[in-house]
Amino acid sequence: MPLFTYKAINTVGETEEGVRDAVDEVQLIAALQAEGYIPIRVASASARSFLGAGLGIKQTRLSQKDIGLFTGELATLLESGLPLDKSLLVLMDLTEDHEQLTKLIAKVLEKVKSGSSLADALEIQAGIFSKFYLNMIRAGEAGGSLGEVLTRLSEYLESSQELKDTVSTALIYPAILLVMSLASLFVMLTFVVPQFSEMFESAGKALPVSTQIVVALAEWLQSYWWLLIGSFIGLSSYMKFQLADPVKKKVWDGRFLKMPLFGTILLNKEMANISRTLGTLLGNGVSIIAALVIVRETVDNLVVAAAIADTEEQLKQGRHMSDALLEKGIFPKMAMQMIKMGEETGRLEEMLLRVATIYDKQLRVAIQRMLAFLEPALIITLGLMIAGIIVSILLAILSVNDLAF
Repeated sequence: MPLFTYKAINTVGETEEGVRDAVDEVQLIAALQAEGYIPIRVASASARSFLGAGLGIKQTRLSQKDIGLFTGELATLLESGLPLDKSLLVLMDLTEDHEQLTKLIAKVLEKVKSGSSLADALEIQAGIFSKFYLNMIRAGEAGGSLGEVLTRLSEYLESSQELKDTVSTALIYPAILLVMSLASLFVMLTFVVPQFSEMFESAGKALPVSTQIVVALAEWLQSYWWLLIGSFIGLSSYMKFQLADPVKKKVWDGRFLKMPLFGTILLNKEMANISRTLGTLLGNGVSIIAALVIVRETVDNLVVAAAIADTEEQLKQGRHMSDALLEKGIFPKMAMQMIKMGEETGRLEEMLLRVATIYDKQLRVAIQRMLAFLEPALIITLGLMIAGIIVSILLAILSVNDLAF
């Protein structure tokens, strides 16, 4: 049978760690529970342990994955019946190889022991936790269901991280392809073409127009390659300046939403994020006005954020959220109809989470479509450009041979 590593709390509240054989993880968890243990983590013996401890890696900063793992582990401990302070103490032991996270938990534990709520203890930790996260914790503490809320938070963070990973992973191959394409063209024009240029010049014959263009471009790159780098840096600085100004960023955000394919991806991403965040907040007792305020702060696109801000005002005047959002002309009609149905049937939370699931899938489809267009477009463009360079050189070689004969 395969071996599994585990960490669990024994009957006297101490943390134990070991290795056992079992058919699968489920059987090992059941066996530990039968012996009175509270399982914290079970994984294949060959798998990497929590936060890279299995490789002896000491992480120096907190990522969203770290926060998600912290949330999930704390939820498991609280749901197992341990008090908050004891759970945090156990969690410090579990994260001993992650110095930054251990320090964070120690600070939170110190505040909790001095009488602070968990939400207040987390809020003072240098802006690590978002307003959405903190409001969820407050709602859980007020309702006496902190463990359940942390479980929901863990699921939310996992879904959000999965969505981000999907987008970033999907863009890796086109990015590599684009870089390699540009690098190949640069090498050909700056190193290969100049080798033939000397031969063409010694032949003393006028070159074909296409060859002249390629040679001139190669000479320009050799002399002014720094201008390309400067232009790239200048353009990047300009866009950074534009996006740092809220007024100008809103204009650009509107343009981004209108772009074919890319605009659809952005809108699907925002729709999934808004629906999931709003549904999660409403499910934990946060009022719809307060939930919209929090959601607005999680939105990246300022055009969408402005639409949500206007919706908040219209809700105060007694309008339905779906009607207020629909008239903005930004959000998909299908999503608005589903939200309207949720409002009418009293199942708004459930419908919002369903909308999030649908637009997660649509986002993946939109990304696949973009890649289906982008990858062959890059390959064909690169192929044509390289073929053009090669043909222009061959034409020049043939003209030189004609002169020789």
